[in-house]
Amino acid sequence: MEHNHSHHHQTVDALNMNKAFVLGIILNFVFVIIEVIAGFYNHSLSLLSDAGHNLADVGALGLSLFAFKMLKVKSTDQYTYGYKKTSILVALLNAVVLLISIGIIAYEAVQRIFHPQQVSGVNISIIAGIGIVINFVSARMFFKQKESDINLKAAYLHLMSDAVVSLGIVVGGILIFYFKWFWLDPLISIIIAIVILVSTWQLLKQSLRLSLDGVPENISIAAIRAIAMKIKGVTDLHHIHVWAMSTTENALTAHLVLASNITQQQQQQIKHVLKHELEHNNIHHITLETENENELCRTEEC
Repeated sequence: MEHNHSHHHQTVDALNMNKAFVLGIILNFVFVIIEVIAGFYNHSLSLLSDAGHNLADVGALGLSLFAFKMLKVKSTDQYTYGYKKTSILVALLNAVVLLISIGIIAYEAVQRIFHPQQVSGVNISIIAGIGIVINFVSARMFFKQKESDINLKAAYLHLMSDAVVSLGIVVGGILIFYFKWFWLDPLISIIIAIVILVSTWQLLKQSLRLSLDGVPENISIAAIRAIAMKIKGVTDLHHIHVWAMSTTENALTAHLVLASNITQQQQQQIKHVLKHELEHNNIHHITLETENENELCRTEEC
């Protein structure tokens, strides 16, 4: 049996990501304060709903930064993988928090539709316009690294969806100003809730799957076995288990069955080749137990 703690083929720029998280948190928190003040002053539910959404994103960014830091903590005798799994749990928590915010926004919006209040369309559009700039700038900081980690991708998607929502609020504010459609303000809030739900659902499914040690969605057990079977001397690969150690690292254990005429030196070479191929398929920590096909036939029907 052999363990492999290999290099990563897809790494995260830690210094730039730390700066992105901190700057994103500061920019969005300042904007939340602006939206809350403007929302109460203008009696705008759409601004207050978006402020709640942005506050949830500030919390999500903070939790993601915490998880990102935990990835770097060294393992101990009690936590032999370190605290890498924290990143998965944080992604799940982020999704749950966003779903709760959806319920609050939708409830308030329905109440306001039946009792619309007069709001300032101009002020709504100006504040939302500021939000477009802040969210787009924040999202751009995560763009290059978004495919390397589920939390970075979640941060990017949240911020981009915020920018789209802000654009919708700008349009709504213009329509309210010209046509006095005050019922449009709570309707925009409902649309915001739907946008959050759509962007959050995939994150919820993915983070829940990883939390339950399911096979990461970008990995196929059949593909792993096919890779092994292409290597000369390999007759089977079974008892394959793949799970996520964190949002950036995956692990695998499997039984590798080799032909009866394979020497010890050839066995080591086959393992090396297989592990290298698996690294290119986003599997970083690999444990292989080797078996001889003749030994296997003595315990199973051949």
